[in-house]
Amino acid sequence: ERLRVSWLAGAVRVRVSLVPPLVLLPALLRLAALHALLGLLVLASLPAALLWYYYLTHRRRERTLLFLSLGLFSLAYMYYVFLREVVPRGHVDPSQVLALTCGLILMLLALSRAKADPGYLPVPLPQKPSHQALPSKSFRGSSDRNGEAKGYARVAAEEPEGVGKDWCARCQLVRPARAGHCRLCGRCVRRLDHHCVWINSCVGEQNHQAFILALSSFMLTSVYGITLTLHTVCRGRTPFVALFYCPGAYSDYSSALSFTCVWYCAIVTAGMGYILLIQLLNISYNVTEREARLALRDNTGRRLLGGLVIDTGQYNRGFLCNWGQFLSLGSSPPQRCAEDIV
Repeated sequence: ERLRVSWLAGAVRVRVSLVPPLVLLPALLRLAALHALLGLLVLASLPAALLWYYYLTHRRRERTLLFLSLGLFSLAYMYYVFLREVVPRGHVDPSQVLALTCGLILMLLALSRAKADPGYLPVPLPQKPSHQALPSKSFRGSSDRNGEAKGYARVAAEEPEGVGKDWCARCQLVRPARAGHCRLCGRCVRRLDHHCVWINSCVGEQNHQAFILALSSFMLTSVYGITLTLHTVCRGRTPFVALFYCPGAYSDYSSALSFTCVWYCAIVTAGMGYILLIQLLNISYNVTEREARLALRDNTGRRLLGGLVIDTGQYNRGFLCNWGQFLSLGSSPPQRCAEDIV
C-alpha cells in the first residue's frame, strides 16, 4: 500500500494507490484512440476493473486513495486534452473556455469542502473503570459486520423531538439520532449518509451540502465540456447524435483522442448522474443511504419510484420541509416545519 521514494529532504512515503491512475489512464486512453475496436475494449473494461477493485477493498474494509486519485487526475487530464487538442481548432470561444474553467474551479472548491469533517462525534477519553463510568447493561450489546450496534436499548433521556439516542459499541459513546458508525473510518458521524470512495471520506451532516454541490457542478461542467468537444470534432451534428455517429472522429489522431476522452467523460458522467439522482430523491424523502440500507435489511421501508428510493416514513415531512431541513444542516437549531409546530 505504501512505498518510500528518495527525496532532497529524505525518504518520502507515497501511497501506491495514487500511482496507477497517473500512469494507466493516459496510456489506456491513447491506446483506445488508435482504433474504434480498441476504444470499445478499453472503455468497457475500465468500469469493470473499477467495480472489481471497489468490491475487493469494500469486502476487506480497506480505505483507498485510488478513486480520489483517479477522479482528480481525470479532471486534470481531460482539461489538458481540451486545451491541447480542442481549443486550437478555433471553434471554441475564449468565453466558453472561461466558463468551463470556472465550473472546474467551483467543483474543486466544493470537493475540498466535502473532504472536510463530515461531522465526526468526539471520541471520549479513556477513563478508569468505575460503576459510574460504565454504561448500564441495557446499553451493552454486540455489533454486526456493518458496525451497527445491536442488542442495545433506547436511552431514557430523549431529545426535544422525542427521538431517542443509541449506544455505539465500537466508539463507546452515546450517539444522537440518525448518527451512524462508519466501519471504514472507524468513527461515528452525525446524520451519516454513506462512505464515499470518490472523496475517501464519509458524507454526513457537515459536508452533505458540499457533496451535492460538487456532484451538481461536476455534472454541469462535464456536460458542457462534452458538448463543446463534440461540436468541434463532429461539426454539423447534435451532441447526442455525434456521440454515436461521428464518421470523422478517427480521421486523425487528435480527433480520435478527443472523441475517446468524450466517451470516457460520458461514462463517468452517467455514473455520477445516477449517484446524484439517488441523492436528490433521498433528500426529497428525508432519508439517508444508511437508513435506506437498514430499512431494506429489516424490511421496514417502502420501495418508491421503481426502487430508486426507500421511504422509511420516520423523518419524511413533505418535499418542501425535507429540503428546508437539508439546507439547514449544520445550523443551530435545525429548522422545523409548520405542521410539526402546530
